[in-house]
Amino acid sequence: MQNYIVFTDLDGTLLNHADYSYDEAKPMLHWLKQEGIPVVFTTSKTAQECRMLQHEMGLKDPYIVENGAAICQGEQVIEMLGVPYSTIKDFIDRYKERFGIVPFSDMSVEEVMARTGFGYVQAKIAKEREYSEPFLMHDEGMLDALKACAAQEGFKILKGGRFYHCVGSGQDKGEAVRRLMKRYPERVSIGLGDNYNDIAMLDVVDIAVLIPHYAGQYIEYAREGLIKASHQGSQGWRESLEKVFDVTC
Repeated sequence: MQNYIVFTDLDGTLLNHADYSYDEAKPMLHWLKQEGIPVVFTTSKTAQECRMLQHEMGLKDPYIVENGAAICQGEQVIEMLGVPYSTIKDFIDRYKERFGIVPFSDMSVEEVMARTGFGYVQAKIAKEREYSEPFLMHDEGMLDALKACAAQEGFKILKGGRFYHCVGSGQDKGEAVRRLMKRYPERVSIGLGDNYNDIAMLDVVDIAVLIPHYAGQYIEYAREGLIKASHQGSQGWRESLEKVFDVTC
């Protein structure tokens, strides 16, 4: 069973949206480790957040951070696709008043805690970006104008479960997955995600699994052979992989 590799979003997919629990997924994570199947976080989270979760879950596989900005292994960056955070912050700072942007960098740790449900340490780490800037907007009716402005300056805007994310135009989860797959050429790729910033990943994997997002609905997405999980978060994650592998964990 070692000819598979799993690429997974975290928030709202492997981790429950409300409490970040992955209890329902633990039996499947254990099974995947026993079978030697890599579990590659493919997430908007930072490298430090990913390493903490990997340590907690007992994983040592590569991981993809900040919406495809970099492919990492342990504390090393294997390949960088994104642009430096300072460049992105400069763009956001120049346009935040015009577009009513509230970036992570302007939020206190306590504000991030309130908006995410993180504890203090987790919120502090989440603010330490390297390749992207999460943000909120006062008026989402201005989103298309912001996207157009970002595209002109070499950036793009992605939508995650709680925040929008400003990233470099040359990165997305799909491109990072394609590059990492060159290191696993004989493996069948499985991708699991719940939101719009996961589409690029779901487009390029062999087997795509769509998890219903926190409101209980699916995003608008279709592709041949798409598997739609019946439940949200870690329960849907486990049950979908049980279906793929024809096992019960």
